[in-house]
Amino acid sequence: MTAVPTGSRWALWLPLGLFAGFVAVVLFSLLKPADRAVKSAMIGRPLPQFTLAAASAAQPGLARADLADGKVHLLNIFASWCVPCAVEGPQLQALRARGVDVVGVAIRDKPDDLARFFAQHGNPFSRVGADNVSAIQFALGSSGVPESFVVDGRGVIRYQHIGDIRADQVDMIAAKVAEAGR
Repeated sequence: MTAVPTGSRWALWLPLGLFAGFVAVVLFSLLKPADRAVKSAMIGRPLPQFTLAAASAAQPGLARADLADGKVHLLNIFASWCVPCAVEGPQLQALRARGVDVVGVAIRDKPDDLARFFAQHGNPFSRVGADNVSAIQFALGSSGVPESFVVDGRGVIRYQHIGDIRADQVDMIAAKVAEAGR
C-alpha cells in the first residue's frame, strides 16, 4: 500500500468543498432573493409636466398642475384590464374615506372598459387621466400596474408603492400621505 502525500489529501477533498460552497450560495440566494422591483428615480423630484385628457366621462382629466395645488395626492397608475388593480379597489376606497385625494392614470384603456370597471369595482378617483401610450407611466419610472405615488402639495414625489395596495398596507400608505403633508 502506498502512502498518499499530505498535500494530495487536500486535493482530493477540494472538489467536494467547492461543490458544498456552491450549494451554500444557491441556498442563500433562494432563501433571501434579491429585490427585483424597479424603483423610480423620481422619488424626491418634481413630477414631469403633463396634461392628460379625461379617461372617463364621469371625471376630469389630470395634469401636473392638479397635483401641485398645495394638497397631498395619491397618484395611482392602473388599468381596467389589470386584475390586481381590481383587487386594490377597496383599499383605495378606504384611503379616500380617510380624506386622501386619490387620482388615477388609466394606462392604455378605453372609456367603455373603464365605465364597466368602475361599475363593478367602484371608483375611488377624483380625477382620471388617459395615458394611451404609457408616456406618463414611463416618465414616472413606473414599472407596471398597479403602482401608486404619494405626491406632496408642490408636486414632488415622496413615496412609491409598487404593486397593489393590500388591506394591511392602508395604514402605512395613509401615514406616508400624512408625512408628505408636513
